[in-house]
Amino acid sequence: MAEINGKYKEPVENGLQDGTPCLLGTVSADTRPEIGPKGSVIVYDSENLAYWERSNRGAAANIKNNPHVVIYYRNPERAESLPQGAALRFYGTATVVEDEAVNNAIYDRIPEREQKSDSGRKGHAVMVRIDRVTDLRGEDV
Repeated sequence: MAEINGKYKEPVENGLQDGTPCLLGTVSADTRPEIGPKGSVIVYDSENLAYWERSNRGAAANIKNNPHVVIYYRNPERAESLPQGAALRFYGTATVVEDEAVNNAIYDRIPEREQKSDSGRKGHAVMVRIDRVTDLRGEDV
């Protein structure tokens, strides 16, 4: 388990607003890699990222088969406050949140734009327990 540096919270959580949403990397059941944007990523606490899964397409199915994921964030505009390459890679294990109170807490913290995209709340929260955080060169940060 890795500890998420508190200074990464603000850039990661404002990625959608800044035009640089996080990307989620997963692997399909037939071992094909897949990557897609997740504008709802938040730093849940010092050990976990979370996001709201509203599309229920590829990533949702992939996590059921293989929970190991990477969440990638890069924003050159924030190069002064981020590690080498103005990028972060968060490696971890994803689980669907079953606890309704935690689901509600995550939904309440995601960007309003993401909430409006799932105003009927048909999605669900996903928690990612972080094992490692690296910069663009693969160095631990």
